Amino acid sequence: MLQDFKRFISRGNVLDLAVGVIIGAAFGKIVTSLVNDIIMPPIGLILGRVDFKDLFIDLSGQNHHSLALAKAASAPLILYGSFLNAVLEFLIVAFVVFILIRQVSRFLPPAVEVPVTRPCPQCLSEIPLAATRCGHCTSEVSPVQG
Repeated sequence: MLQDFKRFISRGNVLDLAVGVIIGAAFGKIVTSLVNDIIMPPIGLILGRVDFKDLFIDLSGQNHHSLALAKAASAPLILYGSFLNAVLEFLIVAFVVFILIRQVSRFLPPAVEVPVTRPCPQCLSEIPLAATRCGHCTSEVSPVQG
């Protein structure tokens, strides 16, 4: 069992996945910092000096004046400001991944579609490549070896 695990862990796919997860986690931290420290402050300034991290709805009915006071009182809260930050982070990551895949696909050769059917020489209906008889007109046809 240990040998099987060793063989599994040393396969290229597992190592590639591990590297991808580590790079993704580091990239996630960069995007979080970009959203919280670079993008949201100017947006908050434009909207009247609002810090999105401090936006919340107090469900306790006690009108706490700040997020810190509401959390200290253990009030039930809806932290929609944090949610907005998370949505923006997701959109940035999705856009970066879209751009990355778009750029990488420019360098990859186009996918070649392998045919699985061919026209019957008698009735021109589509039949499988390995067919020896047409299912539509029942003509005998020679199979295509692939």
